[in-house]
Amino acid sequence: MAGAVQRHGAPDRSDAAEGGSHPKGESTHLCHNPHCAHTTPSQPPARNRPRKTNDRKRTHLIASRFNDEEKQALLNAAAACAMTPSGFLAHAALAAARDLTRTAAEVAGEREVIAELFSLRRHLAQLGNNLNQVARTLNSGADAPHAETVLQAVHRAAKRVDAFTQHRLDHQTRAA
Repeated sequence: MAGAVQRHGAPDRSDAAEGGSHPKGESTHLCHNPHCAHTTPSQPPARNRPRKTNDRKRTHLIASRFNDEEKQALLNAAAACAMTPSGFLAHAALAAARDLTRTAAEVAGEREVIAELFSLRRHLAQLGNNLNQVARTLNSGADAPHAETVLQAVHRAAKRVDAFTQHRLDHQTRAA
């Protein structure tokens, strides 16, 4: 059996967890297998996008201050877009600067639309879950007394989506 080492009962070198640090600073091959035929790459893998040329690099810094809630919202939005927070800020600010014709009311309207879409999405996900439970119950041969209630909720949700879509189309037609 492997002997305990200084790291809270971790096994000795021969049984060290793959990918973890090795005790006593022993250097191992990159893939943690000294008998492997792989060679260590001479340079890191290439970037997914080309580097910016000197005339395209961003050299100016504009600082912004955020409270805790705003900062967290920014970090969440940047992560959702797979961007850095500063890259996300630059992209969003430049998009807003390029479209100065939009009014604050239009931006607020978009927020309401997005909030309603997320609400519909959550509601449909809940209904889908309920519908899957009814289907599983019926497929097992059992009785599902709440099946009619779930189907009525699905119909109401479909009407809600239709009403929202029609309202949005009417609003865009009037704006055009």
